[in-house]
Amino acid sequence: MQTTSGKSTTEAQEFIEASRLFLSDFLPKLKQCVEEMREEDLWWRPNELSNSVGNLILHLCGNMKQWILTSMGERRYERDRDAEFSERGPLPKAQLLATIDRTVFEVDKLLAHLPASTLLERFPVQVYNTSRLQAIYHVVEHFSYHLGQILYIYKLRTGKDPGFYGHLSSR
Repeated sequence: MQTTSGKSTTEAQEFIEASRLFLSDFLPKLKQCVEEMREEDLWWRPNELSNSVGNLILHLCGNMKQWILTSMGERRYERDRDAEFSERGPLPKAQLLATIDRTVFEVDKLLAHLPASTLLERFPVQVYNTSRLQAIYHVVEHFSYHLGQILYIYKLRTGKDPGFYGHLSSR
């Protein structure tokens, strides 16, 4: 997902390109964990104060739709944030994966066509008055944060290391 020339020409373009690259790196890791988990493990939670993998995926989609697609893409979306966490499933694994795939694809498409000159434009999201740059930064950081939680649940439930960085091992 690099620019046509493979090089960014401004800091703003580099920021957009890096954000797209991070999301395109995070998504296959999330999908690998989900694909290797049993359906019932996707809705497991250690206690009522914790979230399941299914809840985290719904939450990530809601976050990306609200912060990027609705706010920047001017699409209509009524978010029910509480429902993202109260869902107990089981929504099928295939449905969860299709939803996050589609959402990340739509975010990437929007970012690919986002004029770098608009990054400092401000707009309201939730209780914030944010810039496009801040919204993108938030979404990338937020995805990373919850991917870490999903990875932890994956390891708890499967007892396996997903091997994301096996290619870097000197063994």
